[in-house]
Amino acid sequence: MSLMCLEASARLRSFTAAAQELRLTQGAVSRQVQTLEERLRVKLFTRRREALALTDAGRYYLGEVAPLLQRLERATANVMALKGRGGELSLSVGASIGSYWLIPRLPAFTREHGEITLNLGTRVGPVDFSATPVDASLEFGDGQRTGLHSEFVLPLILSPYAAPAWIAAHGAAVDANTPRSALIHHQTLPGAWDEWFAREGIAAEAGREGPRYDIMSMALNAAVAGMGVALLPPYMSDDMMASGRLRRLSRRKWRYAKGYYLVYPEESAQMQSLQVFREWLLAQAGDI
Repeated sequence: MSLMCLEASARLRSFTAAAQELRLTQGAVSRQVQTLEERLRVKLFTRRREALALTDAGRYYLGEVAPLLQRLERATANVMALKGRGGELSLSVGASIGSYWLIPRLPAFTREHGEITLNLGTRVGPVDFSATPVDASLEFGDGQRTGLHSEFVLPLILSPYAAPAWIAAHGAAVDANTPRSALIHHQTLPGAWDEWFAREGIAAEAGREGPRYDIMSMALNAAVAGMGVALLPPYMSDDMMASGRLRRLSRRKWRYAKGYYLVYPEESAQMQSLQVFREWLLAQAGDI
């Protein structure tokens, strides 16, 4: 209760307003905050006549506990509404694998598990679960996440692709004559082209580097637009191949050292919604 009083008082900047929201007396809210301050041995608020203001310690502490309060509120609402059957699952997912691999498969999950509401957000890089109110993450990495569960889901398989118009102008191969300026990069795999040429035993031409994009889907769209050659996985390129917008420039497939993992903290491990989603997700990956 003291944490709820802290959060409401900070958000509303008033013990009186917090008391009205929490259906307590103003004195009860004030005492809860005072007890918390005594336990922590720091002042959380500067008490002014016009409004409350968080101290530096108060801002730091609230920033740490706010995600936990949000998860607690969501879990309570789920149990009350669904009696523990299903509920919500908040998942962070990489933009490219989320848009091109996961979301096209989600209608099947919804049909099978209509009792679960799956909320998706996206970010670049690994999730900081202490600062982000999500239950799990489908993320790209090496699976080494200290203190977290990390289960392998999918490999990243790469091949070079380009638009038919680009191929007509520059040729249907990626070799020593391919200018560096034609190689499209994305920050997910910053050294991928150098590794590709090394694996193929090709002495790549020196010169100006090609464009760089933050995420793989941007590299895909740049390749489709005829801006050069991109290393892409089948889950992004297959539809573009089928529609004739991209062509593969090599029969070789390269399995990148990193892959996609389902990552979650210990406190999420017993969530029924996560257990159901995990089983479904691994089955989907196993069918590929």
